[in-house]
Amino acid sequence: MALASFARRRAYLLSRNLSNSTSDVFKYSHSLTAFSRGFASSGSDDNDVVVIGGGPGGYVAAIKAAQLGLKTTCIEKRGTLGGTCLNVGCIPSKALLHSSHMYHEATHAFANHGVKFSSVEVDLPAMMAQKDKAVANLTRGIEGLFKKNKVNYVKGYGKFISPSEVSVDTPDGATTIVKGKNIIVATGSDVKSLPGITIDEKRIVSSTGALALSEIPKKLVVIGAGYIGLEMGSVWGRIGSEITVVEFAPDIVPTMDGEVRKQFQRSLEKQGMKFMLKTKVVGVDTSENGVKLTLEPAAGGDQTTLEADVVLVSAGRTPFTAGLGLDKIGVETDKIGRILVNERFSTNVPGVFAIGDVIPGPMLAHKAEEDGVACVEFIAGKVGHVDYDKVPGVVYTHPEVASVGKTEEQVKALGVDYRVGKFPFMANSRAKAIDDAEGLVKILAEKETDKILGVHIMAPNAGELIHEAAIALQYDASSEDIARVCHAHPTMSEALKEAAMATYDKPIHI
Repeated sequence: MALASFARRRAYLLSRNLSNSTSDVFKYSHSLTAFSRGFASSGSDDNDVVVIGGGPGGYVAAIKAAQLGLKTTCIEKRGTLGGTCLNVGCIPSKALLHSSHMYHEATHAFANHGVKFSSVEVDLPAMMAQKDKAVANLTRGIEGLFKKNKVNYVKGYGKFISPSEVSVDTPDGATTIVKGKNIIVATGSDVKSLPGITIDEKRIVSSTGALALSEIPKKLVVIGAGYIGLEMGSVWGRIGSEITVVEFAPDIVPTMDGEVRKQFQRSLEKQGMKFMLKTKVVGVDTSENGVKLTLEPAAGGDQTTLEADVVLVSAGRTPFTAGLGLDKIGVETDKIGRILVNERFSTNVPGVFAIGDVIPGPMLAHKAEEDGVACVEFIAGKVGHVDYDKVPGVVYTHPEVASVGKTEEQVKALGVDYRVGKFPFMANSRAKAIDDAEGLVKILAEKETDKILGVHIMAPNAGELIHEAAIALQYDASSEDIARVCHAHPTMSEALKEAAMATYDKPIHI
């Protein structure tokens, strides 16, 4: 049957002309076109590539450009590299998620494993110090990579004065001009505000403020039930805060597979997180100690009030494109400020490119990194590619939820005949052995070809397990392909194998 699966995949590739010499000739001619366009005359001999923004997309683009032999400068206003992700996003939040999980395990799970304490307490300053140490080490590490790869690093706020020139206001009050044949906008995104709510990073905080609270709030209200809100709610909920999540939509994490979402919400509720769905915030009062929110049903109705010590506004992010001088050079944007680009990440202005959160697509650090690599490869005369339908997403709570590809709702909307295979971690030997068996693996595959369409995992370390599925989707693998790969025993990854077996045939252990 494995040979049959391989034959199906080969036939599929041949039908797309991806396995013959004609494709190679096309790629070569495509590359020559990209090279001639990338180095169009711009009146500058200073840099081959200038990157505005030193976040995941920007610094990766800069390093890749230098590795491809292009003279490169990266401009970053923050004063430290890594962008939102490393400084006030992905990295510090994961540090606090891990630290708070360790405390939660000590108070809720260790005794079951024969490990007992007379007392255990949270040392919040020490927890924050560990987080800050991790961030500092990683930002210095990127500076080291810049030196290693000979990327010129300019600190300051950059804005266009022409399609080949960027004016940079440096921290010392000076202004310098950086010239480049190709300029990449990689300025990322900023916190999305809500009407009538002023973020002061003390009582009403963004994710940045939630990462640096000086004391544990007794009551924390989170506005927005997306990735960031649920992660930060988990951090503070584990170490003592009473968490209430207010969400305008009828569901948490609306992009998540519906079946997995329901299990995920039940898990968070068991941990003490409360949800007020289909609810909107219509008023905020900070005149006294704490915060008083006025709420009403999303569809309209009677108003209620909700009190909190701290309110976290987590209603998404918005592209950071204001003040870059894009209008001055004629770069086109959409109505929410995203820069419009073609498949080569080129804007409508020759020599100006954009990647990451400032363009359409998932607002994820790893997507921005792939954008950066592909964009620079086009500039250097090579061929780059990013498939946004195959970018994994992870919610780093406990259990984690990770997914890649399409949800069941999306597959149904396409009208595709499909099969579903599921396997619970309650039947996984490793999960049972470590007494952490909440969750499942769910696989969606096309009925006729068995091609995998989407994979969804709710489990401890789901963010690590998902990448086997990501590789499978990237190479148009079938569920049978995964099922026939030998997986080490006992491991959590065996659940993915069993779910694959359940998709095309039958699982063994349930």
